Amino acid sequence: MKKLTLLGECMIELNGEPFGQMLQTYGGDTLNTATYLARVSRRSEIDVQYVSALGTDKLSLAMLAHWRADGINTDLVLLDSQRQPGLYLIQLDAQGERTFLYWRNQSAARYLLQHSDFPKVAEKLAEADALYLSGISLAILPKNDRTLLLELLKQLRAKGIEIIFDSNYRPKLWENAAEAQYYYAELLKMVDVALVTFDDEQLLWGDLNEQASLERLASYGIGKIVLKQGKCGAILWQNGKQEPVSTIAVENVVDTTSAGDAFNAGFLQGYLSGKDLVTCCQQGNQLAGIVIQHKGAIIPKSATAHLLEKFN
Repeated sequence: MKKLTLLGECMIELNGEPFGQMLQTYGGDTLNTATYLARVSRRSEIDVQYVSALGTDKLSLAMLAHWRADGINTDLVLLDSQRQPGLYLIQLDAQGERTFLYWRNQSAARYLLQHSDFPKVAEKLAEADALYLSGISLAILPKNDRTLLLELLKQLRAKGIEIIFDSNYRPKLWENAAEAQYYYAELLKMVDVALVTFDDEQLLWGDLNEQASLERLASYGIGKIVLKQGKCGAILWQNGKQEPVSTIAVENVVDTTSAGDAFNAGFLQGYLSGKDLVTCCQQGNQLAGIVIQHKGAIIPKSATAHLLEKFN
């Protein structure tokens, strides 16, 4: 069995029209990936473990129950009696593109590393085959905790644990671009697999084109890079060689929320199962193509159920 540990934040999601009908659910980039990965993986073959912090309120406990029902290992989710989950609101335009409003500054996940039980969690991380995190996982932490997390990742990688990273750059979570670039650069030195989106790379680094992004990422010594291009598919870079991986256009795009997270889940199922990286990308495209035809970050389980047999 392979064990993938994902680290980050999940928030309460409100999805709908302001001052109109709102659907209350939950979501967060790394949790979205964990959810879809668990749904398309056999539990006997891939252990999907999530690391975060929630409150002890009813919403937190309900989220935890849903994660378990989806097959996520929640043994390393800490409960904080002094804080609650963050909150975000999604607004959609006619094309399914979304804008967000966030309330997360005092969320339990932000103070994960300051939790009294986090040292026990840190010890358990050494049992994983790979650890997955995103730029948001870093961004939400206080500065001192970011440094502590980077040091922990360095120690884990020295023990042979793969580091998998999705840059997922959100400018509002950083003081400025220079701050984000500093922390990203420190982390990228330790990354084994990069699953990034060109739009994010261009926004943060000012890359002129996809080739510039690939060359910059490869300069850190990253062995496997997937540069996601949305409806254009992805570019795979491995061992100095690159290959485009096309996707099938989706006509009925309802909501692009968590499209990249779903891609990562499909890719990781293949990667942890030992499939070739082109197949991994194709799986990512298939899963993302289904997710964007539904509203919200976490879509009904029935919509992806057929992929469990297809991918395994």
